[in-house]
Amino acid sequence: MPDRIPTTPRPRGLPGRLAAGLLAAALGLALSAAPAAACGGPEVRCAVAGGEYLLLMPEGAAGPVPALLFLHGWGSSPEGALRRLSGGFRAAAEAGMAVILPEGVPRAGRRPKDWAVRDGRPHPRDDFAFLDTVMADAARRGVARGQVLLSGFSRGGSFVWDIACARPGFAAAYAPLAGAFWEPLPGGCAGPVALHHTHGWTDRVVPLEGRSFRGGAVVQGDVFASLKLMRETLGCAGRQPEEAGTGGRWQRRWLACRNGRLELWLHPGGHGAPPGWMETVIGWFQGLRRASAE
Repeated sequence: MPDRIPTTPRPRGLPGRLAAGLLAAALGLALSAAPAAACGGPEVRCAVAGGEYLLLMPEGAAGPVPALLFLHGWGSSPEGALRRLSGGFRAAAEAGMAVILPEGVPRAGRRPKDWAVRDGRPHPRDDFAFLDTVMADAARRGVARGQVLLSGFSRGGSFVWDIACARPGFAAAYAPLAGAFWEPLPGGCAGPVALHHTHGWTDRVVPLEGRSFRGGAVVQGDVFASLKLMRETLGCAGRQPEEAGTGGRWQRRWLACRNGRLELWLHPGGHGAPPGWMETVIGWFQGLRRASAE
């Protein structure tokens, strides 16, 4: 069954891409006006080596703009992510950010789209190379390559963790949702990195403690083990992190880190995005950008 995020209902009788197009227009996202080959907007995918992606530029974009690169969940699509996180992508547009939505590929013999998550199984595509290609193409169309927030949901979120660990310089910051490392966990990560992880306390699809499939042949990692590995990578002190709880959520920020930043947001819900999630991480990303400019 595909990963599900609480969704804005699709208008009846409209195919997925048309519905996504109408939604994107309402969000203030437009067709890229860059002089590269024609593609962009919610109905015309950009084709690159290895796959396709949607590129939506903010209205009136002039010059290179920051971007939100979002990886959909297992079994979903760029259009599905656009529908299900409409409010979040509106927040990105209002912040003057482009939205980049690549598409995963199915494993051999299966139809649902997936990402090359580090879980001990082979995958038909090198997704590190694919996302490099996507970002190189998006940069030609008006995206500021050094100002990218990489986010993703579920399996997409797990691949965000993989990239943040292995190639922290790929994006300026990382915001995975409901997905962390799979077993076997990496032996170590590179750094520094800025990472904001969000997870549901009652998530049963990707429980905080993980779960196994196929008689233990494939195992989701423990989210807190992922956080421990990243704390060690960043040199975060284990004592006295900043804690806060508002609106039913619980937040922890490790402030005493030698390299990078690490934050955790737990919410009472299940496998999905809590209200205001994307707005929160967009605000967090903007704060990082302001701090780096000072």
